[in-house]
Amino acid sequence: MIKSISVLLISILIFGCEIDKPKLSLNVKKKETKAKNIIIMIADGCGYNHIEATDYYTNGELNSQIYESFPVSFPVCTSPALSGKFNSEVGLSWQNGYNSGLTYSDSVWRNWSPTGSGAAATAIASGRKTYNSSIGMDIYFKPLKSIAVKAKELGKSAGLVTTVPFAHATPASFASHNVNRDNYEEIAREMIKSNIDVIFGCGHPDYDDDGNKTTTPDYQYVGGKKFWNNYISGSNYGRKLITKQSEFEKLLMNPTEEKLLGLPLVHSTLQAGRGGDVKADPYKIPYIKSIPSLKLLSKTALNSLNQNPKGFFLMIEGGAVDWAAHSNHTGRMIEEQISFNKAVESVVKWIETNSNWDETLLIVTADHETGYLTGIDGYQSNIISNGKGNVPKMMWNSHKHTNVLIPLFAKGIGSELFDDYAEEIDSLRGYFIQNSEIGQVMFRTIVK
Repeated sequence: MIKSISVLLISILIFGCEIDKPKLSLNVKKKETKAKNIIIMIADGCGYNHIEATDYYTNGELNSQIYESFPVSFPVCTSPALSGKFNSEVGLSWQNGYNSGLTYSDSVWRNWSPTGSGAAATAIASGRKTYNSSIGMDIYFKPLKSIAVKAKELGKSAGLVTTVPFAHATPASFASHNVNRDNYEEIAREMIKSNIDVIFGCGHPDYDDDGNKTTTPDYQYVGGKKFWNNYISGSNYGRKLITKQSEFEKLLMNPTEEKLLGLPLVHSTLQAGRGGDVKADPYKIPYIKSIPSLKLLSKTALNSLNQNPKGFFLMIEGGAVDWAAHSNHTGRMIEEQISFNKAVESVVKWIETNSNWDETLLIVTADHETGYLTGIDGYQSNIISNGKGNVPKMMWNSHKHTNVLIPLFAKGIGSELFDDYAEEIDSLRGYFIQNSEIGQVMFRTIVK
């Protein structure tokens, strides 16, 4: 205990940090929180430096994204309850937790037992930390209730939107339960059969990552060959399939109350997996024109969910930020972060046009940091701008997840509740929250 306190005090002296809650969060006036709508947007794999790199590229300066001016902002600890490689027979390691002192004194520690997307998304969705590889299950392999399911119990609508396969960890954790995130076929079947109203994401079995027809279909993300063939032949479980960009555009203008499966004509990602030089600067390789953007998918989902007068829950994921970061593809990462940022802008505009901040809560966050992104002068160095439109000076230090704190920004009804949970202290970033507390705030906020 004494040693831990000493490390914290030394870190404070070294970094000159003022241990204080963010000014705009500290004195927020608490009021009755009854959210009609909750929207959470997750840039998978995005840390503070991913945002900074994109800020520099798009605007030449920091703090230039719309969410960076939200009134509530906190760092988030992403550690799981249990870490290590999943094995239901031998169990998992209890190595977990966040250590502020080691974060800023030991470069190796940042890679030590980080969370996986399944554990992180389950924590956000349910308000409970769990083991790596979990999809909606606790550490005893029992199902956890997600905020999306809670919304349905309250008579609201619920939707999930992603730029990667819909059966991947983040969206899956809001709509299914499985001991292992890699059981894609099982997860996809459960999601398609669920009562979640809107599911938009990748995974089309008949197309490749360039949006071209393939001669070797891959059915893992749509429940397996037999299930998928039954689905498209008529056993659609009450869920209408839309695939073409024109269909999403039509639905945007003429929303429906039908349950939907939106599956763009591409396999693993909307744009990040397209061919060409994957190490090229952003946008040097043309986008696939026939594939809808995250912005379009988000707006279309919002209009459909908004048909319910009782409100809705919606999760929107920029999933391929993580994929590009895993591969250390700088240009593609910046493209994906820009796509996510544009989606956030469209959601803010939608709220201010079709709803208001007194009935809707918007949370913008991540699930973990991927790639150990830093400046070029060591693991604690800052990313340096090369001017607007130019890739900044930055360096990848890993192809994996790390356990550094990631950002959260919030605005609207209930956002002030995050202040109640910010009780732990980081020597650089000040008061922070746990990722499971994001879920707890959503459960406290959502009402009939």
